[in-house]
Amino acid sequence: MDLFSPVQLGDLELANRVVMAPLTRMRSGAEGVPGDLVVEHYAQRAGLGLIITEGTYPSHESRSYPGQPGIVTDEQAAGWARVADAVHARGGKVFMQVMNGGRVSHTAITGTERIVAPSAIAVPGEAHTPQGKLPYPVPHALTTEEAVAVKAEFVAAARRAVDAGLDGVELHAANGYLLHEFLGADSNTRTDVYGGSPEARARFVVEVVTEVVAEVGAGRVGVRISPQHGVQGIQEADTADVEATYGALVDAVAPLGLAYLSVLHREPAGELVQDLRRRFGGTFMVNTGFATPTERDEAISYVADGLADVVAVGRAVIANPDLVERWVGGHPENTPDASTFYGPGAKGYVDYPTLAQV
Repeated sequence: MDLFSPVQLGDLELANRVVMAPLTRMRSGAEGVPGDLVVEHYAQRAGLGLIITEGTYPSHESRSYPGQPGIVTDEQAAGWARVADAVHARGGKVFMQVMNGGRVSHTAITGTERIVAPSAIAVPGEAHTPQGKLPYPVPHALTTEEAVAVKAEFVAAARRAVDAGLDGVELHAANGYLLHEFLGADSNTRTDVYGGSPEARARFVVEVVTEVVAEVGAGRVGVRISPQHGVQGIQEADTADVEATYGALVDAVAPLGLAYLSVLHREPAGELVQDLRRRFGGTFMVNTGFATPTERDEAISYVADGLADVVAVGRAVIANPDLVERWVGGHPENTPDASTFYGPGAKGYVDYPTLAQV
């Protein structure tokens, strides 16, 4: 297989196998509405086989960051419709990542009375809030009935995203946020149907995925996981437990016929990741994660060696809106400026030059 060849992903045929990874950029203001800058940013990157948006909150209670976009209000949905239209006008495809931040937030960010999680265990560290850095609070442990309501928020968000014209949704079950919190033994000490055994800890995520698929169709739904990533208080140090938990999750969702499974892991060729690929049996995406940004030759080899069907790329896409063109021709790349990754403004967001502009 060739990284630059077309591939079927759910209901879509992608022009190439380079995917824009979901990237927190915090450019949507206090109201969480994607505006002109966000529209331009994503439209610039329409040459990627698929764009996956930054994590987008499905309820005010689930917002993790100032400047994070939402898909709760009509105004937010209209902003995303502009993004979808602009990407499609340039021949691109775009999925929205739907993300409930869970305990990785603060009421100073959400404007709500509480933040929620599977269990009343605070994430270590401090939240960056509009009032400065504040310790993460102890979250409210969702009751079984409240968890059902949270599932409904994911379903409603997926419907709004698709109705706004996006090609599908990615459910964020990685990086320490709510769905991952249900999976992790460090963060889930529940004794109801959603806690205890690896299968029980996977159940909530399975139900969210299943219900979203019932709402918008399997060909419009992907799932992102990050086993053993060791981030935001979820260490997953017990290898046997990790294998059992994620094996149960993938075995349960594989028959649904999802558009893809995305696995963020530092060792894409490792036994865990490749076992999950075999279990899933469908379009498989890898992403090496924060510590080791994926480079051109690595991405080419992942596909050529049959380790993945598509490759999610983050930092190189931030700095190179025309990354596929650069990689096809072996051209030099812009260097990403980490000081501009987060926060408002055009600098480091829409001002990286293309080859034509150099």
